[in-house]
Order: sequence, then C-alpha cells, then structure tokens
Amino acid sequence: MRYMMTYDLMEATRNTNQWLGATAQALASYPLFALFPSPAMQWMAAWGAVTERSFQRMVAKPDWNIHSLTGPDGRDHLVNVETVVKRPFGDLINFDVADRKTAKRRVLLVAPMSGHYATLLRSTVQSLLVDCDVYITDWHNAREIPVSAGKFDIEDYVLYLVDFMRTLGPDIHVIAVCQPAPLTLAATAYLAEQDPDAQPQTLTLIGGPIDPDATPTEITDFGRRITMGQLEETMLQRVGFKYPGVGRMVYPGLLQLASFVSMNIEQHSHSFLEQICSVARQEASDHDRHNRFYDEYLAVMDMTAEFYLSTVERIFKSREIARNAFSVGGHPIDIGKITRVAVKTVEGANDDISAPGQCVAALNLCTGLSEDLKASHIEPNAGHYGIFAGRSWRDNIRPLILDFIDSNTRKAANKNAAA
Repeated sequence: MRYMMTYDLMEATRNTNQWLGATAQALASYPLFALFPSPAMQWMAAWGAVTERSFQRMVAKPDWNIHSLTGPDGRDHLVNVETVVKRPFGDLINFDVADRKTAKRRVLLVAPMSGHYATLLRSTVQSLLVDCDVYITDWHNAREIPVSAGKFDIEDYVLYLVDFMRTLGPDIHVIAVCQPAPLTLAATAYLAEQDPDAQPQTLTLIGGPIDPDATPTEITDFGRRITMGQLEETMLQRVGFKYPGVGRMVYPGLLQLASFVSMNIEQHSHSFLEQICSVARQEASDHDRHNRFYDEYLAVMDMTAEFYLSTVERIFKSREIARNAFSVGGHPIDIGKITRVAVKTVEGANDDISAPGQCVAALNLCTGLSEDLKASHIEPNAGHYGIFAGRSWRDNIRPLILDFIDSNTRKAANKNAAA
C-alpha cells in the first residue's frame, strides 16, 4: 500500500462520492420534477445533500468559529486567533480577547495529533477562555508539508512542546488532552533537567496513555497484536500529486477515518439515516446537532509515518514512558526530575480508549514530586470525549482543574522563592 497510486485512489473515491452526492441533490431538485411530487425525489435530494457534505468535509480544515466572548462587564469582546510561534509541523496560537483585562491564568492546551485537527477542542477552548488566556498547539496536516521540511516523530514532537513552553514562560499552566499526555510529561521532565526556570507551574493530563498496559483496551490490544512490519505494509502510503506534501510517507487521514467509523459502524449508520430523513422532511438545519458533530468528526488529517510508527513502537509496545526509559536525541529523560510542577490526572470511568488506570500512572513516575503536588480525578459515567467536552467537562472537570491551577500557583511560587 506504500504507493502514491493507492493514496490517489482513496482520494479519487472520496471525490467521486462527493460528486455523486452533489449530482443527486441537483438532479432531484430540478424544478420540472415539482410537477410530479414524489417522496422518492425528496429522499434522493436529501441523500445527495448529506453525502456531498460528508465527503467534502473530509478534506476541509474546520474553522475555530470563536468570534466573540461576553466578559464580566457584560460587553462582547472580539476574539482574534493569533500565531505566536510558526513551525513547519505545527504552530502555537493564542486566542486574544480584545479589550479584556489580563487574565490571571495562562493556559497552554496541548491538542492531540491523532487524526483530527486541534479544532476538536473548540468547546474546551471556549469554556476556558472565560477565565483564562488560552494558547493551543495547532498541528499541521502532513499532506500539506513538503518533503523538504524533513521528518517529524515523537522526539520532534517533544522538542516542539519544549520550545512552546519556553516561549510562554514559567507562569504557564499546561493541559494535555489524550494522545499527547505522555509526550507532554516527557517535555516537562526535559525542562526540569535542562532548563528548570522554564517549567510550567502545573501540568494536567487528561485521558492519556501514560501506561497503556495498566488497563488494556481494544486499542492497546491492537498495538500488541500487530507487528511493525504489518503496520508499515497496511497503514502507510505516499501523498499523491494533488498536495504540497507529494511523496511524503504518511498514515492517511481517510484510512484513520475508516478505522474510527468501523468501531461504531451501527451508531454512525443510524445517525446518517436519521439525518437523511430529517433533511427530506425539511427539519434539518445547517448547524444542527448532526452537522456540528460530523463536520468536525469527518475532518481528518494525515500523520507523518515516522510519528505514527514511533508512537506505536515506543509508547504502546515498548512502553518507554511507562518504564521511564524515554530519550530524546539519545539523552535519557528522567520523569523523576520533576520536583516543583504540580501534576493532576483526569480519567473517565467509561473511557474505552484510554481506560482508567492508564493516565494516573503518571503520578507514580513522578518520584521526585511531593504528594501535596499530586492529584487525580476519575469522572463517573464519563467516556473519552466527555472528559474534555460536554456536560462532564463543563460541570465537574473544568472547575476542578481551575481550582487545581489556583491552589498550586501559590504553592509553586512559594517553592520557587524558597529555591
């Protein structure tokens, strides 16, 4: 499968389905057919509308759509998305709230690089913007990055995080969501040894696979069963001629999406059938619940092959973070060097991707950290998505994290002053 032809075949299939949907919608909406009303034509037009939108979204990067924020003064403040650090494989961006007093909390959200764009955390950003100055890692789609930009694996990812933290300074509070949790922990340990004054004040790890074997899931079992050779042969392809990254070896977003959908195929099939019926009855809208979810869910990005393979081999198979045996550029990273960064873990009781036990393992690795700087929380009845978005996040987890930030900002300041 490691050929441009295979990549272009997938893109051609996607493009054909998008065209079929648009054609069906246009044909069934032809004015002449109004002379012979038929539910079949209405259903055909609805199928076309849903199909065209779905397949078009697969190659469209979603917009943040965070335009304004209502402040404590009752005024609407414009929100500007500004690039703070621009790098080939990912930028550091800031949501600048115009004419607002400086927020007392500065938060760096580390977004996952696991198939979706950073906009997957849109609701997380919106909820934190009320009380925080928010920065986020905005990872780029590998198919848009020329081969001349070089490689990007998990060690490069860690060094990007180190650079971003150094740029923001030691008063930052870091929140890593899902996939980047182990690498963010490693980046913090790297700073603890190499540049202690650049360490963040707090580190919150949400639903990340620090120790994938602590509580195995279907994902960790897959990582154990399949060999690296099988992954290279079945999951990797070269970017086709349509994109700037032509020739780059990647784990394609469309292939990732097929895996995501197959995990809950019945649920997705039912959801799309219901949406087609809603469109046919003229009960759907452009921004209804279905479209809001799937516009984000279907928007996928390619990962560099080296990042995907090194993640599977070093995080899941060799468990380098879990064994405190991770290194960057040949230099061993000792997580025990973290001594003054307060660390909190958050897990969902019903998380079937990173099950309870995998993330809290980080606290045992922080052997140099006093117990008063460690905290953990398991959210009852919450799945993976619910621990960083939705009601569980809004009502319980977000307030807990803000309290953790506030209480440990003072502790960190006192410890630093004493040092």
